[in-house]
Amino acid sequence: MSDTQSILSIAKRTLETESKAILNLVDFLDDHFAEAVQFILQSQGRVVVSGVGKSAIIASKIVATLNSTGTPAIFMHAADAIHGDLGTIQKNDVVVCISKSGNTPEIKALLPLIKIGKNKLIGITGNMDSVLAKQADFVLSTYVEKEACPNNLAPTTSTSAQLAMGDALAICLLELRGFSSADFAKYHPGGALGKKLYLRVADIVVNNQVPKVDIHSSVKEVIVEISEKMLGVTAVLENGKVVGVVTDGDIRRMLRKHDNIGELTAGDIMTKDPKSVDTDTLAVKALKTLQDNGISQLLAFENGTYAGVVHIHNLINEGIL
Repeated sequence: MSDTQSILSIAKRTLETESKAILNLVDFLDDHFAEAVQFILQSQGRVVVSGVGKSAIIASKIVATLNSTGTPAIFMHAADAIHGDLGTIQKNDVVVCISKSGNTPEIKALLPLIKIGKNKLIGITGNMDSVLAKQADFVLSTYVEKEACPNNLAPTTSTSAQLAMGDALAICLLELRGFSSADFAKYHPGGALGKKLYLRVADIVVNNQVPKVDIHSSVKEVIVEISEKMLGVTAVLENGKVVGVVTDGDIRRMLRKHDNIGELTAGDIMTKDPKSVDTDTLAVKALKTLQDNGISQLLAFENGTYAGVVHIHNLINEGIL
């Protein structure tokens, strides 16, 4: 077997092992899972997620997913909790402890302290006979037959199962809360994903100049306007109303068609019925209009009044494309 074939074989085996383990979690879902979701949903506090080692890393990711989907959460390392960070847990918080074995020393030391605080405990473990499973109010099984590691030692399949179970919790809570794309955008205002959900044409055109010429303007005036406003287009107005556009492409076609351009006006070379968009339209929808029509600019209108131009480069700069 060649090196390439060997590498691909190992990778495929790893993914198949982990995917089967995740699929097997479906059979472990029971009333405890549903009750845990309902309790978190009704809780007045946060979700405190804890673990050690690789499970702690998974816990951090689950916290990030919960926070971004409408469920307040915070990470607490189990080792730090028993050395001063136990105050992270507040009165109405729900605690989630993640441990493959359910018997790690830090988790075993933490459990009675959680009980003293009378916080509800959700255990995510691969060992249903463990201390964690026996002391938790709700137990979610993430049992796996084996790790993807050939020595069955490195946490691989087990951490994938933990992560998947955390995602299942988060998505259940998201849907039960009626968490919408608009809500999601509020939690992700800075990234490209959030921008696709909230950025509107109005947010873009306000930063652009507003190119416009009269229908009787000379070709020279048209070229100067397009050049100065740097958007590759200008709107053509007649009596204050937009009747067409002149683009870089219109200029090139004019030059190929006419030897004498001195007598031509904007009205002679413009494209009528230009594609347009309302300023309240989401930028991602404006992008689709541009792509569907194979064009680079759209005129933007606010309450029927010409407001400016949105260029595909604007959308690229915003990370929409």
